[in-house]
Amino acid sequence: MRSGVPVTVVSYVLTFWMCGCGGSGGATAPVTPPSQTQVTAPAVTLKAAQNGAQIVTLATTTPNATIRYTVDGSAPTASSPIYQAPFLVATNLTLNAYATASGDKDSKVTTQAFAPNIASGTLVWSDEFANATSSNQQPDPTVWGYDTGASGFGNHELEDYCAWNSSISPCDPASPNAYVGTDGYLHIVAQKTASGGYTSARMKSQGLFSLQYGRLEARIWVPEGQGIWPAFWTLGNNITTVEWPACGELDIMERVNAALTPDWNEGSAHGTGFTGDTGLGTKFYFPAGQTAAGWHTYGILWKKNSVAFYVDDPASPYATYTNPGSLTALNGAVWPFDTGDSAFIIMNVAVGGDWPHNPDSTTVFPASMLVDYVRVYSN
Repeated sequence: MRSGVPVTVVSYVLTFWMCGCGGSGGATAPVTPPSQTQVTAPAVTLKAAQNGAQIVTLATTTPNATIRYTVDGSAPTASSPIYQAPFLVATNLTLNAYATASGDKDSKVTTQAFAPNIASGTLVWSDEFANATSSNQQPDPTVWGYDTGASGFGNHELEDYCAWNSSISPCDPASPNAYVGTDGYLHIVAQKTASGGYTSARMKSQGLFSLQYGRLEARIWVPEGQGIWPAFWTLGNNITTVEWPACGELDIMERVNAALTPDWNEGSAHGTGFTGDTGLGTKFYFPAGQTAAGWHTYGILWKKNSVAFYVDDPASPYATYTNPGSLTALNGAVWPFDTGDSAFIIMNVAVGGDWPHNPDSTTVFPASMLVDYVRVYSN
């Protein structure tokens, strides 16, 4: 990363002389390039999270401008992360950001220092899925959006994902696939349709909320059955510019099919050079008498050059992956979790696909994943 603020273009008048034609000769008038407009500097908007943490939003009034930023105090450059979504700040840091647009002068750099001085292990953000009403409610639309459709999502999945209140066939707003119930839990429900197809929900905080580093966890009760594939995971905000797997993927809770003895969950990390069978993945086996179809807390401890996975006890991770140590045996592997980009959260229940294969006569529908809360704690 080069030092210094973004290079600005100095306007100047370029005068040149052209040879006359037809023997007339002589000088032409000076040519003046069009004047440039300077892009408006990013404005910082803050929204209180919890215990001193803030959610930061960046915006510029210049149309079609791109904002690049850093959170380590360095000067942002053309290779710095592109701002994609509001992000959580729960540590002491300095934000620098500028905006750029084709044909215009780069904006001035906006700088803002944060010193929340939050103790390690402090709760800094959460969605508790509270519902004090007597009816099912929409998950918080300021946090959760949806992937929709039946594209198979790269895995040949069978479900059609539905957004809240969608009436696009086969979705049915009278039988939602994602809602906050009167029991105070988020329900993500895979259903079998009358025509023999499947609907479900894939909720995501993309474009609405993101985080970099910290302890991220959710308390979840998963459905189990042949062809059922529940997951709680993250993708990097930069998926819109570098695509998958370069954006990085962290699978915090993921399992398929019916319960086994012992039952299990898999935590895994993916990036360029380590996906699928060549990825970094470790199975956690539940103690005797427990299955995933019960309340468990699934989480990661995300720090610079390190991601650790745990079930129920953050003090006892069952897998830890580090940079560069975990990548030394993986040819061409690139660690994607310290680029300066934040990551967004995804929760879904897939049906079928390359890993679990299809449901069968033993599979029970509806298949519901219950989420008590999603929480972020400071490092």
